[in-house]
Amino acid sequence: MEKELQKRILSSIILIPIAILFISQGSIYFIFFLSLLFFVTSYEWIKICKKKYLINFLGNIFLILSFFSAYYLRENIGFLFFLFLILICISTDIGGYVFGKIFKGPKLIKISPNKTYSGVIGSFLFSLIVGLYFLEYMNIDFLGNDFKKIFFSILLISLISQLGDLIISYFKRKAKLKNTGNILPGHGGLLDRIDGMIFVIPTVFILILLVK
Repeated sequence: MEKELQKRILSSIILIPIAILFISQGSIYFIFFLSLLFFVTSYEWIKICKKKYLINFLGNIFLILSFFSAYYLRENIGFLFFLFLILICISTDIGGYVFGKIFKGPKLIKISPNKTYSGVIGSFLFSLIVGLYFLEYMNIDFLGNDFKKIFFSILLISLISQLGDLIISYFKRKAKLKNTGNILPGHGGLLDRIDGMIFVIPTVFILILLVK
């Protein structure tokens, strides 16, 4: 377990700065980055679906929507807002992993046997800490700086991220796969790591369109 954790930490140290670099550059660099992510996740999704052609097709349509939403939010809403969403998803994942390993406790659901109630609490708690600190440190005017709205918005984003994780876990379990791939040492496949993000980003995109 320690060796696996070391791989996870090392790959995160390498990959996160690279991802932030492409996101911060925007424009053609970000399009290239998103295209690369799309082709890898699409390939992993096809492996999960095998001969379930309708699910395969619908999943790829959803991935197109998700990556288009990412481009729209980054280019039209801004780098810091997009980074805020990504950080909430990452902190949700980290909080769930750390709290789950430390406190363990009752399992959450059968489709994802590693998920625990303590992990859910850790996901919410860590996402709140990171999200609130980021908004304060970067001095971002988010939802008119209304603390209640910000508080519940972060919880909602974290919840959607966790649901996305569970949905992908469900399809992995149906396909009898532990991971969507092995491209990321200590993490598994790319889809394993961005499963929450691909649900959060289009949800936020649709909500923004509805509000406008």
